[in-house]
Amino acid sequence: MGRFVNPDNSAFQAALNSRIYVDKTGMIEYMNRVLETTDAYICNSRPRRFGKSYAANMLAAYYSKGADSEMMFSDLSIGKTQDFKKYLNKYDVIHIDIQWFLANCEDKNKVVQFITKSVLDELREIYPECLVLQEGSLSDALSRVKNQTGQKFVIIIDEWDVLIRDEAQNQAVQENYINFLRGLFKGTEPTKYIALAYLTGILPIKKMKTQSALNNFDEFTMLSAGNMAPYVGFTESEVKMLAKKYHQNYEKVKRWYDGYLLNGQQIYNPRAVVGVMLNSEFKSYWSETASYETIVPLINMGFDGLKSAVIEMLSGDEVKVNTATFKNDTVNIQNRDEVFTYMIHLGYLGYDQNRRSAFVPNEEIRQELTLAVENKKWSEMTAFWKNSASLLEATLDMDEEAIVESIEKIHTQYASGIQYNDENSLSSVLTIAYLSSMQYYFKPVREFPTGRGFADFVYIPKPEYKANYPALVVELKWNKNAKTALQQIYEKKYPESIAEYTGEILLVGINYDKKTKKHECVIEEYQN
Repeated sequence: MGRFVNPDNSAFQAALNSRIYVDKTGMIEYMNRVLETTDAYICNSRPRRFGKSYAANMLAAYYSKGADSEMMFSDLSIGKTQDFKKYLNKYDVIHIDIQWFLANCEDKNKVVQFITKSVLDELREIYPECLVLQEGSLSDALSRVKNQTGQKFVIIIDEWDVLIRDEAQNQAVQENYINFLRGLFKGTEPTKYIALAYLTGILPIKKMKTQSALNNFDEFTMLSAGNMAPYVGFTESEVKMLAKKYHQNYEKVKRWYDGYLLNGQQIYNPRAVVGVMLNSEFKSYWSETASYETIVPLINMGFDGLKSAVIEMLSGDEVKVNTATFKNDTVNIQNRDEVFTYMIHLGYLGYDQNRRSAFVPNEEIRQELTLAVENKKWSEMTAFWKNSASLLEATLDMDEEAIVESIEKIHTQYASGIQYNDENSLSSVLTIAYLSSMQYYFKPVREFPTGRGFADFVYIPKPEYKANYPALVVELKWNKNAKTALQQIYEKKYPESIAEYTGEILLVGINYDKKTKKHECVIEEYQN
């Protein structure tokens, strides 16, 4: 039993001892299926506080020869599988946390040497007959052990990307580290001594030009989570179960912390969910783990369309993103799409794989992004916010002329000459037009489903503002008239679909005439 080689199971025991533990041992079942195959090389990347280290500690506890974990796992889901005992505590496990090594290494240029020496020292204690030489690489040592004993290894690396992120400007450190990983995992020889390789961190594996530095790994990311989707982060059913147990309003939990769409499943950040279950306080737990300062340099980059796209997403819209060019490199970011791709990996944006679009996932993240933007005092944001505040005030006052005036200002300000007369442009304009409402309303529901059709926008007030702010049902028309929009609201019974959420409801019909470039508005209070 060592610190890094064949560790005990105490780290995972601490998770089991926690007030809230959600069984994620289904991941072990997947790993058992790919053990000692070409699919046994896995990089599973997620944002901070998504449970990455819990998963790594769990795998180490299950496979490590340095632990006796039968009692620990027998009552969990993995304990009910056919192969539970077949692989239980049967492997030499190397479990290293790069963050720990970086923090405890006085010379950041020698982190790889520090890792190598620490692991080799423990390996020599276990296999002195195989490792007589005092010098050598870790990969060579593992090859020698396998050749002489037949023993294969499970290698688990937590925070694998910390050197890529924290030492982004130190090219020498990065190259040394990538070469270390290549030597450990790449080529024919590693397939002989590796039973399972599991890397986890925030970023996917760094790309060199257009190819992954370790292209033999299967990558499960915030862009494409695949089979790993339910095992890192909380699923919808798990959050429903916790909400029932801890007497929390599930719909409120969902609005605040839901939104990450992974392989068709809604995934929640466990840190936030655990926080609200134990504390009964709906707030941003994100700021306690990752400062918005991380993203301020990103969103303040002067790439074309970046700032307006951030404003659109804060307002509740989606933005198309090309994720293919991002090389998992935090230094050489070249365009808006790469900024947003990085933010997706960091967890500040959600991603719809089918629509290839990014969005602000929930109220918690919206608050963090809004804070970041406000602190930069963007002139674009200031102008939008001023006009948006005027529009919201006019809407609440049911002042049709003032609504039209505000919308025309925003439309002119937002849309380029080419886009101005585009129907999609009008939809985007209306999205950002009510930007200031985010203080009082949840993210607008787009194309709100009803029994007989869809509304364009539905704004539902937060519970604390429900008494003073009505729900808003906004219907858009193009080259028709505002009365037609209002008529459609009634015909398709939009208000009835949200009556359970709120009290007072305002119906807003807006039309844009392409020829005159004029807007018109009709607004009235819904009489139930």
